[in-house]
Amino acid sequence: MNLWYRKPAENWNEALPLGNGKIGGMVYGNIVDEQISLNDEGVWYGGGDTNRNNPDSLKNLGKIRELLFNGEVNKAEELAKISMYGTPRNMRHYETLGDLYIKHKNINENNVKNYKRGLDINNAIAWVEYEFQGISYRREYFISHVDGVMIIKYTSSEKKALSLTMNLDRKKKFLDKMGKLNENTIMMSGVTGGKNGLAFNAACKLIGVGGEVYTIGETIVGENLDEAIIVFSSDTDYSNDNPKSAVINRLDNINYEGYDVYKNNHIKDYKRYFDNMKLKFEGKAYDNLPTDERLNLVKEGKVDIGLINLYFHYGRYLLISCSRPGGLAANLQGIWCEDVDPIWGSKYTININIQMNYWLTGPCGLLELNKPLFNLIDNMRESGRITAREMYNSKGFVAHHNTDAFGDTAPQSHTIAATIWPLGAAWLCTHIWEHYLFSLDREFLKEYYPIMKESAEFFEDYLVENKEGYLVTGPSVSPENTFILENGQEGNLCMGPTMDIQILRLLFTDCIEASKRLNIDSEFRNKLEVMVGKLPPTKIGKYGQIQEWAEDYEEKDLGHRHVSQLFGLHPSNEISLEKTPELAKAAKVTLERRLKNGGGHTGWSRAWMINFWARLQEGEKLFNDLQSLLSNSTMNNLLDNHPPFQIDGNFGAVAGICEMLLQSQNGSLEILPSIPEELKNGEVVGINGRGSFELDFKWINGKITYLKVKGKPGSSFKLKIKKENSIKGNDINKEVVINNNGEYILEN
Repeated sequence: MNLWYRKPAENWNEALPLGNGKIGGMVYGNIVDEQISLNDEGVWYGGGDTNRNNPDSLKNLGKIRELLFNGEVNKAEELAKISMYGTPRNMRHYETLGDLYIKHKNINENNVKNYKRGLDINNAIAWVEYEFQGISYRREYFISHVDGVMIIKYTSSEKKALSLTMNLDRKKKFLDKMGKLNENTIMMSGVTGGKNGLAFNAACKLIGVGGEVYTIGETIVGENLDEAIIVFSSDTDYSNDNPKSAVINRLDNINYEGYDVYKNNHIKDYKRYFDNMKLKFEGKAYDNLPTDERLNLVKEGKVDIGLINLYFHYGRYLLISCSRPGGLAANLQGIWCEDVDPIWGSKYTININIQMNYWLTGPCGLLELNKPLFNLIDNMRESGRITAREMYNSKGFVAHHNTDAFGDTAPQSHTIAATIWPLGAAWLCTHIWEHYLFSLDREFLKEYYPIMKESAEFFEDYLVENKEGYLVTGPSVSPENTFILENGQEGNLCMGPTMDIQILRLLFTDCIEASKRLNIDSEFRNKLEVMVGKLPPTKIGKYGQIQEWAEDYEEKDLGHRHVSQLFGLHPSNEISLEKTPELAKAAKVTLERRLKNGGGHTGWSRAWMINFWARLQEGEKLFNDLQSLLSNSTMNNLLDNHPPFQIDGNFGAVAGICEMLLQSQNGSLEILPSIPEELKNGEVVGINGRGSFELDFKWINGKITYLKVKGKPGSSFKLKIKKENSIKGNDINKEVVINNNGEYILEN
C-alpha cells in the first residue's frame, strides 16, 4: 500500500497528495529545498451573493424553442448566445493557497545516497528518507482531520544534524501580509480577488529538539536540531468568522511531546473509513519497483496486477482525503490545486465530473463522505430558484453544467456545446436516491426528499410538448458534443437530447419511489407518473447505435469524450442486458464506434468506459480500458490526467472495478458479472450492494469459492451467479434470506 520513488518530484504533477478534507498538500520530497503545495477548501475567488442570470433569457425562451422546433438551429444558437449566457459569463473559481518551503541546510544533494520517497495509503502518511555522510535522515508528513493541522517530523540518526529554514509564500501579487507571530511561528494572510473576496490565514511553526529556533523577518530558523516538528494550519472566512484565531489555536494545541498521540489519532480517524473495504487481485506484481517504473512497464504492454490493487485503494484514499462531512465537496481536482486561476476554475462541473467523484461511495462503504455533496446540492437551491424563475418562469430549482462553492446556478462560460444545459441539479439529485438504496436510511430520505422534489418540480413547468406529443427539454445540448445537419451546418443546441430524457426518467422514478417509501405526496407522485409516461423512449439510430439526439443526426466528432446517450446504461439502469437486450446491443455499438474513432482519450472518459463495459458484462474490454487508463491517462503519482490533472478518473475507475465485482442495480446481487481472465483470482471484503447488503467473497479461476452476505436479519435478496463463475458449474438465480445472525453464507 505504498506509492514510492527513487527521486524527488520534478514538478507538481509528480508530488504526492495529502489531505484531511479541508487542508490539502502536495509533497515534493526535495532533499535540500523541500516544497509542499498548499490548499484550503475555502480559498475561492470572490464571495457573497451574485446574480449572473441573463435578464433577457425569459423573453427570448419561446423564440429559441420555436427556432429549434423548426430546424433553424444556427439562428437559435445566435440568439441564445446573447440572451441566455450568464452575465458575466464565468462564475467564481477555486484557488491555490500557497506553498510551504523548507530548506535543509548543510547538505549537498549530489552526494545523497539511498534516497526514497513515498506515500503510505494504509495510514495516510507521506515519507522521505536518505543518507548523507553516514547520517540517515527521515521525514514523515500527515494532515490530521482530528487536530486540523499538517504535521511534518524531521529526524536524523545523529544529534544536531538538522539545520532548517522555513517560509510560506503565495503566487506573486496574491498575498497581502507575511510576518512572524513569535520566535517560532510565521503567518501569511490575504483576501482572494473580486468583490467581497474571502479572507484567508495560514501559519506554520517549528518545534525543535536541541539546538535553537528563532525567526528573522518572515523566515523561521532552526539550527543544530536533534529533531524538528513543523506544524501548519489554515482557514478562511468562507465558513469561519475568525480564521486567524482558529489557525493560532490549532498551532498552540500541538507540542513535541504529543507527536505520537497526534499521529495515532490521525491514523485511527483515517482508518475508520479506509479499513471499511479490502480488495486484492492475485497475479503478477512488480512491488519491488518504484511506482513510476511500474507505470512505464504497463505502457510497454505488461500487466501489473499489484499496481491495479494499489490504484484501486489509492482512489479510496483520495476521496477520504478530500471529502469529509462538514466540509466542501470534492471539486474537479479534489482539493489539490496548483494555480490562482486554474483550468476550468477547478470548480464543480456537473455534467458528469463531480457526479463521477461520488459513484464509489456506495459500493466502497463510504456513504458518510456523500454529505459534502448533498450540502452542495442544498446550497444550490436558493440560487437555483432564482435561475428557474428568471430564466424559465418555472418553480422549483435548476442548475446548468457548473456550480461553485457559493451555489451559483446560472449558465457558465460561453461554449454553446456545454453552457445551456439545465439538467445539472437533476442529475445530482439522483445521488440522493442512490444513497438511500445503499443505506435504507429512512430518516435520511425524509430529510432530502424535498430537494429531489424541488428539482422535479422545475420540469413540471419547463418541459414542452413536441410534435409527436412527447414532453421534451430545451433549449439544451447533449453535453459538449456537436451534430451535423443535413445541409452540412453544425449545431449543438437542440430539443430533447437523449441524456436529458434519461436523467428525467430516473429522477421522476426516484421521486415516485421515495414518496411511496415515505407514504407522502401522492398527488405529486401521480403527476410524475403521468409525466414519465409522456417522455420519449430511447431510440436506436441508423448505425445501430443509441441515438444521441431526438433526430438521428450525424456526429462531428465520432470519438467524443462524452458518451451522454448512455446515461441510461450507467449510472442509470434503464438499459440492461436482461431487460432491454436490443438497447444493450446498441449501447455496445455506441461504445465501439466511440473507441474506434479515438474515444476515451481523457482520463474520466476512459473511466466511464470501464463502468459501461462492466454493465454490459464485457470483462476483457473492461480490462483493456483499465490498462489504457493506466498507460495513457495516469501520471507518475497515479493521479488522473485529463490532461491536465482532473481527479474524476481516479474515482470513476474505482467505481468501475466495483461494478466488475458486484452489480445490484437491477434488483439482485450479481457476483462477478464482468470479471476478466486477467483478474480471475482474488478476494474482496466489505463491498456493498443496494439494499444495505455487505459482501465478502473469494474466487479462484473466476469461480466463487466463498461468499458471505451481511444484512438485516430476515431481509431477502435475489442472488445471481453465472455458471462460469459458480464452483458447481451451474447458474445460481434464487431468492435467499439473511439469517438471525445477520448473514447468508453460500454453501458449495
